[in-house]
Amino acid sequence: MKFRTAILSSCAAALTLTSYAVRAEEGDTDAADDIVVVGALTDVAIDREEIEVLQANDLADLFRNVPSVSVGGGVGLAQKIYVRGLEDSLLNVTIDGAPQRGTLFHHIGRVTIEPEILETVDVQAGPGEATAGFGAVGGAIRFRTRNAVDMLQDGRDIGGIAKAGWFSNDGYKLSGTVYGRIAGDIGILASYVHVNRDPYKDGDGVRQLATGAEQNLGFVKVGGELGGGHRITASYEQRRESGRFGQRPNWPVLAGDRLFEAKGKRQTAILNYGFEGDSGVGVEATGYWTRTNFSQDRFDRWGLYGAEIETYGFDVRAKLAIANHDITVGAEHRRDRVTSEYLADPAMWQPWAWDPNIGRFTEKGSLMGVYVQDHWRVADPLLISFGARYDAYDLDQTTYRTGTQSDGLSFNVGAEFEIVPGLSLNAGFAEAFRGKEIGDAFTLEKRPGRLALSPTLRPERVDNLEGGVKYDLGGFTASAVYYEMTIRNVILDQLGRDASQPAQDAVYYENVGKFKSKGVELRAGYRTGPFSIDGYYNHYDSRLNGNRIEGYEHIALGNSMGDNWAVTAGYQPSDHFNFRASLTRFEDLNDIEVLFRESQLGFIDGTRFIDKPGYTTVDLFGSWRPLGSDRLELQAAVYNLFDKRYIAHASVADYGQLGLEDYAIVSGLPEPGRNVRLTASVRF
Repeated sequence: MKFRTAILSSCAAALTLTSYAVRAEEGDTDAADDIVVVGALTDVAIDREEIEVLQANDLADLFRNVPSVSVGGGVGLAQKIYVRGLEDSLLNVTIDGAPQRGTLFHHIGRVTIEPEILETVDVQAGPGEATAGFGAVGGAIRFRTRNAVDMLQDGRDIGGIAKAGWFSNDGYKLSGTVYGRIAGDIGILASYVHVNRDPYKDGDGVRQLATGAEQNLGFVKVGGELGGGHRITASYEQRRESGRFGQRPNWPVLAGDRLFEAKGKRQTAILNYGFEGDSGVGVEATGYWTRTNFSQDRFDRWGLYGAEIETYGFDVRAKLAIANHDITVGAEHRRDRVTSEYLADPAMWQPWAWDPNIGRFTEKGSLMGVYVQDHWRVADPLLISFGARYDAYDLDQTTYRTGTQSDGLSFNVGAEFEIVPGLSLNAGFAEAFRGKEIGDAFTLEKRPGRLALSPTLRPERVDNLEGGVKYDLGGFTASAVYYEMTIRNVILDQLGRDASQPAQDAVYYENVGKFKSKGVELRAGYRTGPFSIDGYYNHYDSRLNGNRIEGYEHIALGNSMGDNWAVTAGYQPSDHFNFRASLTRFEDLNDIEVLFRESQLGFIDGTRFIDKPGYTTVDLFGSWRPLGSDRLELQAAVYNLFDKRYIAHASVADYGQLGLEDYAIVSGLPEPGRNVRLTASVRF
């Protein structure tokens, strides 16, 4: 192991010393590749204009019109992202190149972000190229923050934006951003955002208890172009969320149920550097530190509980443009640490702890990876991409003095061929590798004498094959993509006990079989003058060992979404007025077999079947600049216009339909009913 680590560290050092320049996208270095072939037809970029039109306040708003992405869980810290049905724990999620790793509690989301500070969001569905990062089993999501100099109006060296928003269902949002030029193209930006939400009403007018929260975010970013091809930025973000939630924040709370104080906090510090020379040779580098905390006061059982995930590391890559090749060579290093502990008086929590002499549980992980990716322009109509990465991840279950090591090699190859102007074919194959990483903080405890990891545990191996066609000419765009993805040696926790085991037992990680997902994604759009219309259709089929997956059954793996489609029409006669209407439909998803583990352990006499009813939502968006400039902008939106009550397919299904008393409480939160949002922004 020491020999392997030494080799990888040497590679990283060599890359750092021999690299010279960078191609930065949108002027910022964030360790994101600017050319993509493998999976290019299904990748999606959300720009700042789209974020503004949507009046995005959370993850569900942000990804509302992205075909491959679904978000469930209600609002705030309970939301989980799914890409092609795979949970965000299987995605490589980055903010300006800084990975957001680990899980604090399986009943809350892993990713938190404030859309107000974002410039763009890139979504890669499915394993892609070597530059996508380690562990991108389900794909990658790259958040990029705003830059001060880019926000300045022509001829000005300082500026600011003040916003105030009101939500009928139910709350408000205030934000302020100031930015200015320090010298040349170097600037500084500072933002503060406050959101206060009361519990919302669903489409039936029923108040969903414990869905309110208070959110606060502070963000500072400084840097820019230094001259001579050099660029450097540094940023710090702190996001807090607090409220009174149920014991499982992503499940409904019934009248009379106890509520528990819970707090979440994320801090991220990032340093980006790049240099772009005239020779076509270069480097880009990202260093980062992230710490995420969650605490919940379970006064009814074990008292105050706390969890923390800390991640720090770097990604450095060299780029070389030579002849018809664009070559990227890079190295990635990361250290992860997750802890959980009982913070209450020992007399309270000892009856519930696996070992009262411990009280604090820790896991550590270390990643070293190297990669190479080449984009070869063989001829004007043909672009070929091929690459590979080698990753080694060491898991140290520090508390119990055990762990596991895993390493693997992943390849990808793809091609894009333009048949005639506007019409192109795309095909790609990509592998991904992921060993056992740091675990869910809430499940780190284990009873003495029980293994936390199967002795035969093997890393997950992923194959992703997709191909399709795209047309883009004369205002009309269309694409059709077919994909198949297979995950071998799926790692899941086996929570539960048989009759011979104590009343509470620990999580046991083991390989549970093969996951296979296949689907078709169709998109089309047309723009002429001020009018536009876009639409998509998705067909998903995701199964583990031949059975559909479900969010309660397969936490940390995925959820079944079913077929879905959407149509969006827009009218923008000028830069001062914009109107959009969107209709989204999720079809019925019936006969999902559930309760496999419960049946295996003898809790019930066999598996059961549940349904996910379909639903249709209509959303309206509009913006107006009454002064004929961006000095004043008024925005209005109506989410869920017809006040539909529904549980998103990306949430836990309603197990109450089974008629089993022990599972009556298992259900996802109904989504908010009709919500009118009004926002005014003033630029000065």
